[in-house]
Amino acid sequence: MNRIDRLYAMREELRRAGRAGRTAEQLAAVFEVSLRTVKRDISALQQAGFPVWARLGRTGGYIVDEAATLPPVAFTPAEVAALAAALEAHRGQPFDGHGRAALTKILNVMAPSVREETARLAGRIWTNDNAAPHGARRMRTAVESALLERRVLALRYRDGEGAVTSRRVDPQLLAHTGDRWYLVARCRLRRGVRWFRLDRIEHASVTAEPAVDIPMEDIGEPPETARPAHVSR
Repeated sequence: MNRIDRLYAMREELRRAGRAGRTAEQLAAVFEVSLRTVKRDISALQQAGFPVWARLGRTGGYIVDEAATLPPVAFTPAEVAALAAALEAHRGQPFDGHGRAALTKILNVMAPSVREETARLAGRIWTNDNAAPHGARRMRTAVESALLERRVLALRYRDGEGAVTSRRVDPQLLAHTGDRWYLVARCRLRRGVRWFRLDRIEHASVTAEPAVDIPMEDIGEPPETARPAHVSR
């Protein structure tokens, strides 16, 4: 299990635990990692905005703040089928694994009859096969982890002329424009903000060094063919 998958699994384990919570020792046993890794993962979840906190005392452990979780939400088959179609069209692209994890959570809480109706409707929607090569998935996972954890990313990058260089970058955002995905990052080699095409990143690994955040206004406006993702109503 890679770290991104473990973080999501740990989050769901804590949700299921409810008020009882889970101790660091219990989480370490479940995920077969060290106590130090558990504490580092909990810190990453907290930095990402997940409402988990440590309860002190004899019955101590990590618990999720119930006041910060959502009540049950009802979805129609058409709504979930639309999400499934969007995820299929996005397969092989950044954060598609996270999206599929969210879809699985929705399906798991739907009534069996509604879930079957959703599956029938989704089966009538065909999309392109955008599956990425295994190496590309590993690279994409590293990029996602660096953005999530706000860590410096070590890259091996091939430019448009075929020259390969090693870079250490502070990841800022992902951009899709002109049918290409780019990692927009502060390049420590070039000492400025650069756009790295994801299909030209030959290798990527997350370092332990915290990344430097750059104000969005210093990065600039999105290109005409791009726009920010919005989650507000």
